[in-house]
Amino acid sequence: MAIAINVRADGESSSKVEQLWDQVAAFEDAPSMRTLGYRPHFTFAIYDSPAIEEETARQAMLRVATSEVQLRIEFRRVRWFVGPPLVLWMEPVDDAALRRWHASVSAAIDPAYCRLHYRPGQWTPHCTLGTRIIDGRRHDAIAFAGSFNRSISVLFDVADCVVFPPVRVVAEQKLPAGVP
Repeated sequence: MAIAINVRADGESSSKVEQLWDQVAAFEDAPSMRTLGYRPHFTFAIYDSPAIEEETARQAMLRVATSEVQLRIEFRRVRWFVGPPLVLWMEPVDDAALRRWHASVSAAIDPAYCRLHYRPGQWTPHCTLGTRIIDGRRHDAIAFAGSFNRSISVLFDVADCVVFPPVRVVAEQKLPAGVP
């Protein structure tokens, strides 16, 4: 099992992301994000190493969350990771707060234990829309990403630590409203 530290959107604004999940599912062999049974989120770190136990990750998440507030993130672009498989994701307009969170998580647990794409200098702030884009729909998915022309604002209001698969929340911390 893997362990992840995230910030997720539990409120009403998350429905905007979930609607995009449903649109993107048309390019997948199965709807990847709905199947998770988990809310829209940003992942700051994933640990596969047995050296990082649930309690270690839980304590790190709680330390980081203690000094943070809810994040209102605006999105205007859908992008993709080439894969395989192709992955569609939303790019935050301003990622300064997300990068601060990532740096705090990386300071709390040695990034050498973290999956490569989540390490400092490698991590790309993203909110995933679909992870199972089939090759036959690749061009349609990229066209969808390129045609996205609206602004979505989502409130990320809970920090958590999860294990997966399947996703199981180990600990969570509701974030207070305020200015970071």
